[in-house]
Amino acid sequence: MKSETAPSLTARVAEFIVNTRAAGIPAEVMHLAKRSILDGIGLALAGNAAESGHLVRKLLRTLGCPTGKGATVIGSAMKLPPRFAAFANGIAIHADDYDDTQLAVAKDRVYGLLTHPTAPALPPVLALGERDNRSGLDVLTAYQAGVEVETKIAEAIDPRHYDHGFHTTGTVGTLGAAAGAAKLTRLNAEQTRRALGIAASQAAGLRENFGTMTKPFHPGRSAESGIVAVELAKLGWTATPVVLEAGRGFFRAAGGGYDPAAIEGKLGNPWTFAFPGVSIKPHPSGSLTHPGMGLMLDLVRKHDIRPEQVKKVSVGTNRHMPNALIHHRPKNELQAKFSMEFCMAILLIERRAGLAEFTDAVVNRRDVQAMIEKIDFGVHPGAEAAGYEKMTTIIDIELADGRKVSGRADFGKGSPANPMSDVELADKFRECAAWGGLPRNNAERVIDLVFGIEKLKSIRELTRLLAIGRSASASSRSGAKKAPRRK
Repeated sequence: MKSETAPSLTARVAEFIVNTRAAGIPAEVMHLAKRSILDGIGLALAGNAAESGHLVRKLLRTLGCPTGKGATVIGSAMKLPPRFAAFANGIAIHADDYDDTQLAVAKDRVYGLLTHPTAPALPPVLALGERDNRSGLDVLTAYQAGVEVETKIAEAIDPRHYDHGFHTTGTVGTLGAAAGAAKLTRLNAEQTRRALGIAASQAAGLRENFGTMTKPFHPGRSAESGIVAVELAKLGWTATPVVLEAGRGFFRAAGGGYDPAAIEGKLGNPWTFAFPGVSIKPHPSGSLTHPGMGLMLDLVRKHDIRPEQVKKVSVGTNRHMPNALIHHRPKNELQAKFSMEFCMAILLIERRAGLAEFTDAVVNRRDVQAMIEKIDFGVHPGAEAAGYEKMTTIIDIELADGRKVSGRADFGKGSPANPMSDVELADKFRECAAWGGLPRNNAERVIDLVFGIEKLKSIRELTRLLAIGRSASASSRSGAKKAPRRK
């Protein structure tokens, strides 16, 4: 039994945030964080080239915000107050659904339940760090604190939270954003505790919006809300000191409860980046498609399967995965990201699935739509029995000549079990940077700076390279790939 005088869970989380020091974070964990930061920046560049990026900047121009000072809207010439830059950058990181994903530990905490840690956690610390001229190590440390709080809360909350329709990246992401912002702005434990209380009352996001622009809106708003919570707390705004564990608090209201063993004593012990790890995506689609996509690509290459040979494809998973992959006959790129049928079809036809394949034009191609009709996606008993912490996917391909080709995968490429190398990650960044129009020389410099971020005396050395527009000279832009305007 706990002592009545023992600190509350919310207090212990606040103390963890305040007491986190760079020297106490293992070098391996620091390196893994740098990988996700590089990935997030690349995705912000690509995401701001999406139609949602154009709409966000159009909205921000109507707000009358002072421009030219503050924080960079990545991939544009805009500089805005940090809350609005974080809002835009959070949306952009998640716009292509190409961002990193937390793995689960407990068998009942399904992979899809958890969170995309970087989209809510990186934009606040990057924006505030730029405004306040903080060092790269400060930003890296605050990002670590934000991701750790976000992922441990996501692991702890009852699975009902996700099953009943909440999008964790929008809900739990708000708490992660506040944690990172509180660390960077050096709030004390009492202020941080209040910031968490303010953040929890802003936490929102519904899975019904998957396949629309409102899904990436969730981490954008999380990132902004985290900054708002911290700035209000710093001014003296009040909030409950027990927002996480209280009977009417976040865990109970949003999930019906939580598992104390998943969070108490677990912050930084071990760090989520170390175990169970964070998955970095090789394809711009929902995480749950990735084991099947990696398996399909392997089968197509190994057996040299041609599109005209395919008669029927059966794809089976556990019962939770179809609840997220809801678009069985997609008609646009956003729906396609949550369509197992499209992800299988495009690999059978093109043998690749990158940014160029997830466009409205490709999704609606006659051959793609015809292949989608050949794919049956549902629950498989074998995948169901494997456990919900896995994304087990079983594929059976029936060919026109009577042959059958089958396979099974528990995790996809990019997961800690099969990680992308630093070289592969850098190549993904280059793809995203080119898609977003970043000059090639800037892209190479960004890669170097992020992998050495702890050496930067000012994070502005990095953020100044991420602006595109009037700030970039014609000569430096000449080598950049022009990104199409995607609608």
